[in-house]
Amino acid sequence: MNSREIVTRAIEFRNPKRIPATFPPPYWHDLFGASVDYPEDERSHWRKVSAARWERVDEWGNTWARLDDTSKGEVVKGALQSLDDVESFPLPDLGNPAYYERARLAFAKDAGDRFRVGGLPGFAFNIARKLRKLEQYLIDLALDPERITILNRRVDDLLEQMILQYARIGTDAVMLTEDWGTQKGLMINPEMWRQMFKPGFARLCKVAHDKGLKVFMHSCGKMTAIIPDLIEAGIDVLQFDQPRIHGLDTLAQWSGQVTFWCPVDIQTTLQTKDPALIEADAQEMIAKLGNKGGGFIAGYYSDNASIGLDPKIQDIACRAFMKYGWYKLGAEDGIFSLNSSSTLEACLK
Repeated sequence: MNSREIVTRAIEFRNPKRIPATFPPPYWHDLFGASVDYPEDERSHWRKVSAARWERVDEWGNTWARLDDTSKGEVVKGALQSLDDVESFPLPDLGNPAYYERARLAFAKDAGDRFRVGGLPGFAFNIARKLRKLEQYLIDLALDPERITILNRRVDDLLEQMILQYARIGTDAVMLTEDWGTQKGLMINPEMWRQMFKPGFARLCKVAHDKGLKVFMHSCGKMTAIIPDLIEAGIDVLQFDQPRIHGLDTLAQWSGQVTFWCPVDIQTTLQTKDPALIEADAQEMIAKLGNKGGGFIAGYYSDNASIGLDPKIQDIACRAFMKYGWYKLGAEDGIFSLNSSSTLEACLK
């Protein structure tokens, strides 16, 4: 059973031999990602505009700025300055097959037997909030929902073309990033989310599913209120770096309906640096989220420096996931349970 099959079986709750994972070498890494090559010009690259300011313009026309020469920066001027232009504003040609050639080659040459994931720039929220800037976009949602619906639909049209191009080049799944939660709750009223965004989610998930693709979604913060809606709309995998902000028992109620892809919680458990707690957390996540013949992918937060941790701390988590991440047949035929007797040495064979 190769990596691609292990991931597919986990997502479909069809009894993989072990949990999938996305660890650094020498550990398990079952996913392979590739993204779109957007056309570049001189504006695409960071340029120093003053003694302590860099700027660039992205493929959507948004202006980004940063105060150093290494950080990601943030949007300081959205490309869509007035909603009067919402129907005529030019958007990038994301359905151009040429933009997917590098990803096609990477999937063919470098992915091996891993599960292939194509990156999306988000769904409508993550894209449109940059075009208008977040504060203005949230105001627009409340005061001008009709024109925001037009904007969101135009973005969805582009994303549909992206999904079709990814299907053409042999992708197994697409992945979007939309940070919907604060540390306390959903960024907007859940009813507004259902009215303004859920139809677009359902539409794009159906496009993907009709082409045989899974849909992965990353979201930060406590957006627990819309998890049932995301499942209903067709999201197959939810990637959370802070699973404990929702509560493992809360997430467990959706075990068997959606797959969770998580590291040991980066804001709570990992910060204790306690090997026993980290190992226990890894075991608990597998037991509660991956107990329906699949349903759990073990994650790794790649930017250790940003969360103030020595990589050795996450190494504890990797080893714990691998120690407890093998399944064995249980008493009921075809039902898998945790093989808590597995050892790291056996996993690495």
